[in-house]
Amino acid sequence: MTDLGYVALVLAFVLAIFGVLASIIGARRALPELVASGRNAVLVVSGLVLFASALLWRALLTDEFQLEFVVTHTERNLPALYKFSALWGGQAGSLTFWTLILCGFGVAAIWFMRNQPPSFMPYVNAVLLATVWFFLLVILSTENPFVRLWRMPTGQIVTSVFQPATATGIFPADGQGLNPQLQNYWMIIHPIFLYLGFVGMTIPFGFAVAALATGNLGNTWIKLVRKWALVPWLFLSLGILLGSQWAYLELGWGGYWAWDPVENASLLPWLTATAFVHSIMIQERRGMLKVWNVVLIWLTWELTLFGTFLTRSGVVESVHSFALSPLGPMFAGFIVLTLVGFAALLIVRLPLLRSENQLDAVLSRETAFLTQNVVFLLILFATLLGTLFQPISEWVTGNKVALNAPYFNQVNGPIFAGLLILMGAAPLLAWRRSAPETLRRNFTIPAAAGLLILPVAWLLGDRTMAGFIGFSIVTFVLAGLIQEYVHGVRARMHSTSEPLPAALANLVRRNGRRYGGYIVHFGVLLVALGIIGNEFYQSEGQANLRPGESITVANYTLTYRGLNATQGPNYTEFTAPMTLTRAGRPAGEIAPKKHIYNKNQDQPMTEVGLRPGLVEDVYVVLAGFEGGGATASFKVYVNPLMSWMWVGGLVLILGVLVSAPGPAPGRAGRDVPPQPQMPARRRRLGRSQCN
Repeated sequence: MTDLGYVALVLAFVLAIFGVLASIIGARRALPELVASGRNAVLVVSGLVLFASALLWRALLTDEFQLEFVVTHTERNLPALYKFSALWGGQAGSLTFWTLILCGFGVAAIWFMRNQPPSFMPYVNAVLLATVWFFLLVILSTENPFVRLWRMPTGQIVTSVFQPATATGIFPADGQGLNPQLQNYWMIIHPIFLYLGFVGMTIPFGFAVAALATGNLGNTWIKLVRKWALVPWLFLSLGILLGSQWAYLELGWGGYWAWDPVENASLLPWLTATAFVHSIMIQERRGMLKVWNVVLIWLTWELTLFGTFLTRSGVVESVHSFALSPLGPMFAGFIVLTLVGFAALLIVRLPLLRSENQLDAVLSRETAFLTQNVVFLLILFATLLGTLFQPISEWVTGNKVALNAPYFNQVNGPIFAGLLILMGAAPLLAWRRSAPETLRRNFTIPAAAGLLILPVAWLLGDRTMAGFIGFSIVTFVLAGLIQEYVHGVRARMHSTSEPLPAALANLVRRNGRRYGGYIVHFGVLLVALGIIGNEFYQSEGQANLRPGESITVANYTLTYRGLNATQGPNYTEFTAPMTLTRAGRPAGEIAPKKHIYNKNQDQPMTEVGLRPGLVEDVYVVLAGFEGGGATASFKVYVNPLMSWMWVGGLVLILGVLVSAPGPAPGRAGRDVPPQPQMPARRRRLGRSQCN
């Protein structure tokens, strides 16, 4: 059966390139039959990739250890859920899963766009199939999940899909097991969300290519692409937060983000995607920032490829990365090829991307959004420089010099603080020009709240300058958001005489895009609150304890009660229960653990003991033990406000659900419907209607 999976991928590879050619030729020559063939190619390729993926999942779940991928990533005693997630736990399987998700987005685009003007979809399909074709090329040439193990007469073990001459099959009794770091429930869902975010950016990028190819660069493509950008942005945001939760619970160092190169690889496209979903509002309302919008979604897509390249090429070292693989040069070549191709198309279409209006004043919402774009790119540049500094320094000087967390915190921290200020200020500014009276009316309460929090924090005993600034910024932004809701509800109550609850509900329902966006901003503030608490107010301590001895950190005392050992399905679990008291009062128990995996005994994994709370988390790590638990080493952290980071993720979901269906804001200016394409031989590229 697994041979059929390989055949399905080969067929998908051939049909993908056919679909690319059919879609482009059909669109340029106005041949609906070829356009339909390209659309059908997306559906058939998706079915073939799904079939191959299902066969690979079947092989993982049924222990078909004759496949190299199965034997190196599972074992008989591995729980079924982790066998299922092993698909994205290894290089070949993760690329197959990536391709499957990409096909899923393609099918969704065809379905949801079936009633829209057809001029864009052939190019979207072509971009999607070209990307699928590349990933299938990588899978079939370097990372094939269907290769089997064979033994030659000389005793040499080789891998091949089909049996080499004179070789005999190898059927190991058991597999090598899954990487212990991946045997955690967060690593089941975190990669899924991250892949949905990365891969989903292909669709809005495809619309950008379609807009450039057709010359329809007004608001039509922006209106179509908004939801297709917002949904993967949400997935990417949640993927980053879920990865932070995994790092918080599994790595046992008391933090959630270490500026690891692979962590940064997920942040880079998030920065440009966030700038894009804000920037398109300016084009919709004022017909401005057209070049910005095209470039931002282009960079976002390229950065998703770049992140995949970093994770798999071995260019940087990371606890998160896959094993070194020859696919690095292939990804680098594809990135360069797409960069050059899109840049050429963009240059040709630049005359059609002229802004319909100019900035009228410095103190305007348009200027705030443009400044946000610049700030996002500053963070992008600083993060990219820090991430690549080690390989660059090695290439230039021959010595590896890495920039670690202190660099990122000192450089990016203040820039992110400025970004939060802009996030709070932009909604308070008027479009085109903010009169002095508008500034006074909109900024007085938020600014006063941001300043008044400082003496309150001082009276509560806070003497941390960075924390002062952080809480002041968060309070300023929060007060501005509340003020926006209050003004909107009051205006609606005055015009409709609705009671307050009905006025609030109808305000959000009828203006979902605006007020849903404010909910998203509130979620970001909650995430910022967790970051401030962990970074500036964390308390920690460590001790070697015998049963009955205690350690005190902040106002918590933890007493060690001894070590217990239990057998799991494929590991031994060592638990060190501790009694917890707060200010002398009983506060329950906490139980840090160690897992020693049967197949990876040299890689014990930490399972932190956690007592979460809205005010602070108590976080305990069993660092080691001797004499069967006669002595044990513990690290204890008290992390204020960390729970709000995860609550912020839930608020983000709510905000996107509210804002996604919202209508586009009105604007002066016009949008020309897509014009039918003339045959290529009769059409000059520069004569398309300017939108």
